[in-house]
Amino acid sequence: MNSQRKSLFLLTFASVIIFFIVYIIGVSIFELKSYNFLVKMTTQNAKASDDIMLIVIDDKSLHELGRWPWKRSRYEQIFNYITNHTQAKQIGYDAIIVAPDTEHPEVDKEFFNNIKNYKNLSAGVGFTHSPFEKNVSKDTVKWYEDELFKKNGIVIEDKRSKKFKQESSYKSFSAFQRDYLKNIQSLGSVNTNLDNDGYIRKVDQIINYKGKLYPSLGLVMYSKYTGIKHFVLTDKYLLAKNNTHSLKMPVTNKFGIAYSNIYFYKTDDGLYSHQKISASDVIKSLEAIERGEKPLLDPDIFKDKIVFVGANAQAQALQDVKRTPISDAFSGVDIQATNLDNMINNEFYRTSSELYNLLNVILIFILAFVIVCTLPIPVAILSCACLMFMYLIFSFFMFTNKVAINLVMPEVFILFAIGCAYSYRYLIEGRKKEKIQSAMGKYLSKDVMRNVVDNIDSVKLGGKRANVTVLFADIRGFTSISEKLSAEEVTKILNEYFTAIVPIIENNNGILNKFMGDAVLAVFGEPIKNEHHALDAIKCADAMLKKVKTLQEKWLEEGKPKIEIGVGISTGEAFVGNIGSEERLEYTVIGDTVNTASRIENYNKVYRTKFLISQETFEQVQKHVDVIKIREVSIRGKAKKINIYEVLRLLNV
Repeated sequence: MNSQRKSLFLLTFASVIIFFIVYIIGVSIFELKSYNFLVKMTTQNAKASDDIMLIVIDDKSLHELGRWPWKRSRYEQIFNYITNHTQAKQIGYDAIIVAPDTEHPEVDKEFFNNIKNYKNLSAGVGFTHSPFEKNVSKDTVKWYEDELFKKNGIVIEDKRSKKFKQESSYKSFSAFQRDYLKNIQSLGSVNTNLDNDGYIRKVDQIINYKGKLYPSLGLVMYSKYTGIKHFVLTDKYLLAKNNTHSLKMPVTNKFGIAYSNIYFYKTDDGLYSHQKISASDVIKSLEAIERGEKPLLDPDIFKDKIVFVGANAQAQALQDVKRTPISDAFSGVDIQATNLDNMINNEFYRTSSELYNLLNVILIFILAFVIVCTLPIPVAILSCACLMFMYLIFSFFMFTNKVAINLVMPEVFILFAIGCAYSYRYLIEGRKKEKIQSAMGKYLSKDVMRNVVDNIDSVKLGGKRANVTVLFADIRGFTSISEKLSAEEVTKILNEYFTAIVPIIENNNGILNKFMGDAVLAVFGEPIKNEHHALDAIKCADAMLKKVKTLQEKWLEEGKPKIEIGVGISTGEAFVGNIGSEERLEYTVIGDTVNTASRIENYNKVYRTKFLISQETFEQVQKHVDVIKIREVSIRGKAKKINIYEVLRLLNV
């Protein structure tokens, strides 16, 4: 596995690990906050039903009727007024009576006895995770459980494809006063589902308690309101229907509980979304009626209403506020009222499944990844920004239509996809860049190519004058050899020759400037900076001649003609840079030094030599070569004659 493939593999592996880590953490933390945000934004105009009212024991009640705790006769006054002096349909009592009033036992006894007279009253029962106390006998627990399941009057048919063998983690329920449990007409669970961040977003609609399904208080009251006694629980819904009403509640079955997400309504004060009346006003109205006076509250305001009774005051043990998406101090009794309101009006949040949320994130990640990988960078960034904005609008639309989907994770993973895609592009484009360099290096010197890539933004016509050494090598008698061989054979010999000498040039810090038929032009000193470029050229020529000698032996065995080469080297100033046009450039070396090298190489034919150098080159390498001075020769284009030297062998290198 090469380094790029290894990097790509590591990038992919790391991305997958980070993907799931971020997803798991993000869903458990940020999605809950985004849920709150979207609920609050999309329910600003959601008005609670006027058919449901709240009677609350509030601070005003305690101030006007005395401090807490009250005698339970006060509760009976409220029930009495609502039942006997108004035309309210039902009363929901959001309270659990577990402890006796030791100061007024006679009041308790009367209250427990009279509670059976309020046929339209439904009270709450709280299930707990702790077992019954050890001092409660099995017979007592059995009696409690039998009585409890008599008090809802509902049949729940379980049609789930996979029925939960596991019961809920609730192991007991409210330790009611015995007479109260015996006489109360109707009971329902008031359990809510607390999320990890301490917010209430769900209600336990059905609890699997010891293999039996038990309904919520809201469901019990809905049954009384509609007359529906038979409910069907499926994998995704709680269903019920009669001639006038129908219920289709989306539920999630988990850990022995079928729960639904609460659809909240707007609040004016953060405490209540339904109309709220102080309990003191109700009690004073009853007392006024009993005195034959006009009541403080007109009984007609309760006509055909459903009334929930609960407490919420600053006094100890009476403050009942919960953290919800629409308020951090939402009244507990209003949660029960909201639950019933949802059922009556079939207003529920349908929540996307965990699998859907994961697939949604994966698909949007892939989409963003493809966008970044295929489009130009500015267009890709703009497209991803539009994608994020469109998903935000889509999330608002879905919540407005009561479909709760994840908001944060898809947005986060669009950004994550951008990072991954650009990392991928960097690796892939780096690999393409290397391939292009490798391919172009077959046409240009690799050093020239490297110089172009390193200075890609400054590539233009022009160059500079520099002191360089130019090597010119030519095959002796190539024309006559070509006449004896086919074009294919000539090409094969040339390719083998060039393949052998090009690495020698590069290994000696030279660059191959160009092939000129059977000749080679190489430059030393530019673009590879080197003060000893003349010596490098000498060493290169010596190695080339030795390589040709080796090739000659090979070609002789193969029956190919003997090839000789001549080398001419000149040192001096030359122009080095790009020539051509704005559309087509060529990196080359031009000047008298180049011409001199070519002319010197031609004198190899005259003096039957193989390796000639100029006076300037000799002056720089004289300590490293054994030479014979040929003579002063005329170079075409030069007014003065120059000395040339034949290199016999290299010294001290």
